[in-house]
Amino acid sequence: MSQADPHRVDEALIALRRILRATQLHERELAHAAGLTPAKLRVLQILEGREGGSATPTALAGQMGVSQATVTTLVDQLERRGHAGRHRSHSDRRQTNVVITERGRQALQTAPDALQQHFVRSFAQMADWEQAMLIANLERAAAMLNADGFDASPVLATGEIHIVSR
Repeated sequence: MSQADPHRVDEALIALRRILRATQLHERELAHAAGLTPAKLRVLQILEGREGGSATPTALAGQMGVSQATVTTLVDQLERRGHAGRHRSHSDRRQTNVVITERGRQALQTAPDALQQHFVRSFAQMADWEQAMLIANLERAAAMLNADGFDASPVLATGEIHIVSR
């Protein structure tokens, strides 16, 4: 094993810091522009993409990869701001659906693109081999930071999102 080039080590650390900084700055921009966190924005995006603009809390938790308790907290906060509401299901009165409101739709329209949407667009333009190589390198970087065992959601955020194991 050879000694690492100090310049390359610095370049790698700078690249990691840029990723972290971009995530932090985007969260701040999103909060300022729309009053939303990336996780709340994702809930609204999921609801907007569903037929009737609604989903069960269980479906939201499953799609986001977070716990039911996290979804409950996110929906509570969205409901307080008027971005979403809870309605009893017409087909099963025991079930509650989360529904996006007009105010929630307006918040989606004014919110800047989520950071992961920028990533997804660029990632989709890469060749298959480039995508595979990038994933392998990111997983290796996570392992180098002792973060490879952490559960994670596909929401780029620096704050805690309570994740459920899959």
